[in-house]
Amino acid sequence: MADIEERMTKTIDSLKDSFNTIRTGRANAAIFDKVRVDYYGTKSPLNQVATIAIPEARSVIITPFDKSLISEIEKAIQVADLGLNPSNDGKVIRIAIPALTADRRKELVKQAKTVAENSRTAIRNIRRDGNDDLKKQQKDGTLTEDGLKTETDKLQKLTDKYIDEINKIYDAKEKDIMQN
Repeated sequence: MADIEERMTKTIDSLKDSFNTIRTGRANAAIFDKVRVDYYGTKSPLNQVATIAIPEARSVIITPFDKSLISEIEKAIQVADLGLNPSNDGKVIRIAIPALTADRRKELVKQAKTVAENSRTAIRNIRRDGNDDLKKQQKDGTLTEDGLKTETDKLQKLTDKYIDEINKIYDAKEKDIMQN
């Protein structure tokens, strides 16, 4: 059970990480987590080659550690398909976070819904693996039929708890996206 709960917790953590990269109308450094910059032939995460500052709600300033990387960082942000238009002044990259259109908000909610559904499926797959393991234990004689029923019920309650958590996280993200 501890292994199953740990796997379910990791699924929730993964969902939160994925949701952090879905942008809302406000500036958030986490939307750049998936941006990879070509740093001397190696694809490096943006936050390892530059600092990301949020001076106000709708702007981001990226300061590269190595000034020669400015054009590479700009390219990486454009290629990442975040819907952002970076501009540089030779020292820093400035990004104005545009307000989301109604259509873009709907697309982002749809994307978030897909990510949430994938997480729900992952939780159900973990439950299935747990049930298979319990049935195998019963077949081996290490678990009684009553024990199997008890453990299966516990597993279902755990699954329900994590699916409810996914739903709450999704609802909060949807609300965040739909706000201005």
